[in-house]
Amino acid sequence: MKLFVTGAAGFIGSNYVRHVLATTDDEVTVYDALTYAGNLSSLADIADDPRYTFVQGDICDRDAVAAAMTGHDAVVHFAAESHVDRSIVDPDTFVRTNCLGTNVLCDVARHLDLERFLHISTDEVYGSIEEGSFVETDRLGPRSPYSSSKAGSDLIALSYEETYGLPVIVTRSSNNFGPFQFPEKVIPLFVTNLLDGRKVPLYGDGLNIRDWIYVEDNCAGVDMVLRKGAVGEIYNIGGGNETTNRELTEKVLSLCGAGDEMIEYVQDRLGHDRRYSIDCSKANALGWTPSRSLDEALAATVEWYRANRAWWEPLKG
Repeated sequence: MKLFVTGAAGFIGSNYVRHVLATTDDEVTVYDALTYAGNLSSLADIADDPRYTFVQGDICDRDAVAAAMTGHDAVVHFAAESHVDRSIVDPDTFVRTNCLGTNVLCDVARHLDLERFLHISTDEVYGSIEEGSFVETDRLGPRSPYSSSKAGSDLIALSYEETYGLPVIVTRSSNNFGPFQFPEKVIPLFVTNLLDGRKVPLYGDGLNIRDWIYVEDNCAGVDMVLRKGAVGEIYNIGGGNETTNRELTEKVLSLCGAGDEMIEYVQDRLGHDRRYSIDCSKANALGWTPSRSLDEALAATVEWYRANRAWWEPLKG
């Protein structure tokens, strides 16, 4: 196949492109606006691969999208504004990119003969859950401008399957971590702070619970859904690693050789969801399961940031 992958100069997208080139014979076109979180250095190691092409462009630019997408077999749509804190400060940007941008992509794609349109979403669209785990048919309950814009984009994409027959599939992943993640997100922020001898900011009481998945496992799950998932369906992809933010912080501290004195408790974030949990039975039924434990993947992630200062130091500067 020839894949059109949006937002793939970002964290998950760049890892996904690397996964596809390593495991298939597919060709990949990366379409990315190169905003603050898009970084061509994240794709530097594959820049000379003849199956890789880069096009700079905005997903809200209909003419540019149409010119770039034509001739592809499938779309994998990662491009999104994705940081909750930024969405609280600047919600307009999130609605524009995540909702308008998704609509433009779908509207262009419906005029092309595509085999698949895979829309990448997040478990945050479900909101918080006290007990049990969300399944794909549960009611959405987003609680931030970010998660609301992603829920809206999910519904936009799925509506194009119902209305126009666009072969849409949706994945909703839990919290990703690993190489090439922009250092505003909690794990790379904490690791890089500690490597620089700086404290780590922990929200509230630190007891909010998240499910963490190593980015390479998520990319394998996304690719499995692209190739084997049913059109019109949604698939949760999680790591099965529910952990409080405090427990996660302690693991990172230990891996970086630091103690609790490096924790700085800060005021909790507005609308901070207490617990995320998703049931991944549908994705498991396709033949996908995570391959790395949380501890193993965290250790690999810390070592990657330790060895790749040249990648993250300019971003923090």
